[in-house]
Amino acid sequence: MTSISTLGAIAALVVAIVLILRKVSPAYGMMAGALVGGLIGGADLLQTVSLMVSGAQGIVNAVLRILAAGVLAGVLIESGAANTIAETIVRKVGETRALLALAIATLCLTAVGVFIDVAVITVAPIALSIARNAGLSKSAILLAMVGGGKAGNVMSPNPNAIAASDAFHVPLTSIMLAGVVPGIVGLIIAYLLAKRLNNKGAGVADHEVTHHDDSVARPGFLVAISAPLVAIFLLSLRPFAGISIDPLIALPVGGLVGLLLMGRARHCNQYMVAGLMRMAPVAIMLLGTGTLAGIIANSELKDVLIHGLTASGLPSWLLAPVSGAMMSMATASTTAGTAVASGVFSPTLLELGVSALAGAAMIHAGATVRDPQPHGG
Repeated sequence: MTSISTLGAIAALVVAIVLILRKVSPAYGMMAGALVGGLIGGADLLQTVSLMVSGAQGIVNAVLRILAAGVLAGVLIESGAANTIAETIVRKVGETRALLALAIATLCLTAVGVFIDVAVITVAPIALSIARNAGLSKSAILLAMVGGGKAGNVMSPNPNAIAASDAFHVPLTSIMLAGVVPGIVGLIIAYLLAKRLNNKGAGVADHEVTHHDDSVARPGFLVAISAPLVAIFLLSLRPFAGISIDPLIALPVGGLVGLLLMGRARHCNQYMVAGLMRMAPVAIMLLGTGTLAGIIANSELKDVLIHGLTASGLPSWLLAPVSGAMMSMATASTTAGTAVASGVFSPTLLELGVSALAGAAMIHAGATVRDPQPHGG
């Protein structure tokens, strides 16, 4: 197998970052970075293309599962179930603990599979109304929502977790459960930081408050939460009952069962198409990510990182969260960062004695930390 120099791997990342900063599509940016990095790293054109293709092939399984997850995401978002879940949680927690309520609401939405940007947009109208009444600053409510969303992200059946699950060959539910503790810690810290911003920054003006359209029928809370509960139940059969149901089946089945319980079966195709449209950019980006991973996985970069950790006296397992954070920072995407780090470093971590579940969970958590970068989407 062709080996790429460390310089080539770094060049691949730098070119990808520069192109994405210049608003080139992330998929094309990473493909171009992989091509340039391979050539600089000592491979000829045919060898570089071969590494890129093999890297993309390694990500196809995760791409299929992510596309299937679009059914669940489409049902939650398009049916109004996500709104119902958010409003119910805020109402139950109470406006007196507004920041905590907003953080928990976004956590729950991302934890059941809603993308973090969609979760924040869903909760935002509620947050603005509460902030106006309680005199909270925009900075405080935004930090509470983003922090809660990030916390939910590490315990969610989302594309990031699917990519880690596929690379390390561990059940998706195991990665989700492993993310509960770091997610709760993240929620608490986000809430405490948001409280410190209570009276700092601009407040919410009257004209910024959005009023809900009560004429639009929304599902009740129990049926709204049914879709993710069914999906999680099906996924949990593997660790608890020895019955293996792949996310490729469990996630869309959960969405369809929820759709039937909501009485929205006639909207099935509409919701599935909407979900597919949300997942398609992620799937396309991951194929580009695969080409970049193919170059980095066959480079000396991972050896440099391992030697650096060894020389510093730090434990070898730190490679997992550090690689996740570095790759998500380079790609400005939690999903891409998780996919690259998992694909590149999973064999090395297993050789170092780190368990598959621990490695997957730490890479996933690390990738969640550093993805908000200027070259992000």
